[in-house]
Amino acid sequence: MTCWFAGLTTLDVIHRSAVRPGPNQKITAVRQDVSAGGPAANAAVTAATLGVRALLISALGSGPVGSAARGDLERHGVEIYDAAEGHEIPMAVSAVMVDDATGDRSVVSPDAMLTDRVDVTPGSLDALPRPAVVLLDGHHPDLARSVLAYANALEPRPLIVLDAGRWRPVFADLMGHADVTARSADFRAPDSVAPSRATVATHGPDPVTWCDADGRHGTTGVPKVDVRDTLGAGDAFHGALAVALARGADLEAAVEEAVRVASLRVQYVGPRSWLENLSCA
Repeated sequence: MTCWFAGLTTLDVIHRSAVRPGPNQKITAVRQDVSAGGPAANAAVTAATLGVRALLISALGSGPVGSAARGDLERHGVEIYDAAEGHEIPMAVSAVMVDDATGDRSVVSPDAMLTDRVDVTPGSLDALPRPAVVLLDGHHPDLARSVLAYANALEPRPLIVLDAGRWRPVFADLMGHADVTARSADFRAPDSVAPSRATVATHGPDPVTWCDADGRHGTTGVPKVDVRDTLGAGDAFHGALAVALARGADLEAAVEEAVRVASLRVQYVGPRSWLENLSCA
């Protein structure tokens, strides 16, 4: 069982702090972590830990930042198709601060804005294992369009899942082809954009709402847990959702599994410590 995750990879430098710095102030962190980040990359790590073959289609390049991110991803079982292979690119470094008291995170990142046009050719994807599900996060627009076009031409066609955290213009080209759009509560698409066949909307600690392709809809409760770290919780949700759909779950069951995994993620400090508990959950 293979899932593709096409989109952004960053290197996250994460500091956990008891207080937030004010203007022109320096503070001492209580913890530091460095790991790969980005919606597609973190979702792929979750999927690999859940036991599927997780293939990340992204741009890392040969520079030191990309090498550090690659090492973390490969250590956690993610296979990588690097659209920037052999080139040193200015890959994004995300500055992350996590509030030690609440687990809330703040992120400053250039995302994919530092890189020039990143794309793949259809022929280059032929050698990759065929996916049951393809997740797109939209951060590299040309790459997303190319992967979508390739996936649409496959037989059987894989399910297309769209990670819609924030509106990006490329979503106008993606949403109408998506089998499932997983969006945040504040995501808004223009009325002119064709909707996906099914939608899932997260609302932080409140119930997740969903509507499948047959018009069935409902809510899935989110358990009350001791929240220690919210960084990457949405990415964990999307990775688990993709895996459940790949294994044949209907949308309601897939959302239940995604909620379980995301609720587990927020209970552990640090970007990767929770994975040991996920693998045996």
